[in-house]
Amino acid sequence: MATRSTADWMLAEAISALAQAERMQRQLFRLRASQEAPEPCWEPLTDVIETDAGVLVTVALPGVDPDDVVSTIDDGMLVVAGRRALPPELRHAVIHRLELPQGRFERRIPLPPGRYAIHHSARNGCLVFALSRIA
Repeated sequence: MATRSTADWMLAEAISALAQAERMQRQLFRLRASQEAPEPCWEPLTDVIETDAGVLVTVALPGVDPDDVVSTIDDGMLVVAGRRALPPELRHAVIHRLELPQGRFERRIPLPPGRYAIHHSARNGCLVFALSRIA
C-alpha cells in the first residue's frame, strides 16, 4: 500500500512541476496586442534599478541587433520595441527546439516620476538603458 501512495505522490509532484513550468513560460513570454500595432508581440524580461543619478533598465534581448530596437519615453513609461527575426539558416533547417521568442516585441516599463535622457548599450545579450535625470 505504501508503494502505491508513493507513486501517486510522485505523479502528483511531477504534474504540479509541469504545470508550474508552463505557467512560468506563459508569464515570461506573454503574447499581447501592441497599442501601436494589432500584431501580437512578446514582452522581454526586464530589471529596473533606481539610483541617485537616474534609472537603469536592463532588457533581455538575446539575438536582437541593438540598432533595430526603438526606445522612447511615453507618458511616464520607457517603451522598448522591435523584432527578433529567425536567422536565415533556419529557413532550410530541421528545428529540434525553438524556445526563444520570435517576432515583434514591446515592453512598456513604468518609470519613477521625472524627465530623463536615454542612453543605451548592449551587454551580454541584454540592452541596458541608462536614463539620466534631466533637471
